[in-house]
Amino acid sequence: MKIAVIGGGVSGLAAAISAAQNNNAVTIFEKNSKVLKKLLLTGNGKCNYFNEDQDISHYHTTSNIAINQIINPNNISKVKDFWDTLGVIPFIKNGYYYPYSENAHSIKSLLVNKASSLNIKIITDSEVTSITKEKDVFHITANNYNGDFDKVIITTGSYAYPQTGSTGFGYDIAKNFKHTIMPVNPSLVQLVTNLGIEDKWSGVRCHGRVTDLTTGKTEFGEIQFTNYGISGICIFNISRDISIRVSLQQESSIMLNLVPWYSGNNFSDYLEKRAQAIESNSIIELCETFINYKLLIAICSYRHIDSHKRWPELSNREKVEFCQSLTNLEIPIVGTKDYNSAQVCSGGINLAELNLATLESKLVKNLYFCGEILDLDGDCGGYNLTIAILTGILAGASC
Repeated sequence: MKIAVIGGGVSGLAAAISAAQNNNAVTIFEKNSKVLKKLLLTGNGKCNYFNEDQDISHYHTTSNIAINQIINPNNISKVKDFWDTLGVIPFIKNGYYYPYSENAHSIKSLLVNKASSLNIKIITDSEVTSITKEKDVFHITANNYNGDFDKVIITTGSYAYPQTGSTGFGYDIAKNFKHTIMPVNPSLVQLVTNLGIEDKWSGVRCHGRVTDLTTGKTEFGEIQFTNYGISGICIFNISRDISIRVSLQQESSIMLNLVPWYSGNNFSDYLEKRAQAIESNSIIELCETFINYKLLIAICSYRHIDSHKRWPELSNREKVEFCQSLTNLEIPIVGTKDYNSAQVCSGGINLAELNLATLESKLVKNLYFCGEILDLDGDCGGYNLTIAILTGILAGASC
């Protein structure tokens, strides 16, 4: 069988390797000058490729299917076997898997070398412009190629990170073959706020707890304050649903707890006792050992509190609002950053239109879809790479 894989990302390489192991003649078409461009950005270049915690709650879809038809222990074991067979030596930190080199180039080399050993043909600088089917044959036209194939696997990614070559072309191919595209939105993305204090808190990082007030989903981790809003992994992990609501022009707000280490019921009492116990010339000095002074100044500005005042000099209203801002700061979200900043997208090809055991189209025989083009996405922490590898394995092995 002649198999064409459109897209030289992680999912495309996994699909090609799995298909070639069944003695198929496999060709990868990649529009960039090199394959696996986006992989090199993963985990800030360290490549967080897997996670021990494979709870189904880390995966999401808007399609009306049960995700455990794809994400289940049997399939997850296939992913682990793939990495082990490839020869990856893991460095495991808090359940997060990295190559022991902590360098994404190591993973890239293993994938490319494996493809080479299986005689997989990789055509780079090759932008596919059309895919048509006549009877049982697919015809592929690219800027530097014309040819026929028995089966085609589409792994072209979503709209996220267009600088890596992702343009959403695969969605157009899917629609040409009468597939439904569930609404696509940026996910794992920064949130935009408009409190009027963003320039004051820009550059601050702190550990805190963040809650989506609509869904109740809560995450803990490092929050990064920017001149447009807020970022950080914990923000990314609640951004999916917020991004969807923003696209529907629905209101969204989050709650920040900037003192998650405090387990008492009355933070005002805590500050009262702290003010009695230590000498401080202002509420900034009183609190800056546990919250960055720039963030404290921003909060005081937002609440119209004189940051030079000492704790005893604050009115009861000021004390209440100051403490609420540290323990339960409600922030309306006015938007998200765009696809240029999003790590992945929510939405994509409707999973109900695919055979979930093989990722073959139910509408077009011998046409497969895998990777980020699917209406299946995950949290930060190696979950989207797991989706890419797993769906690539399933599609390629079924060929």
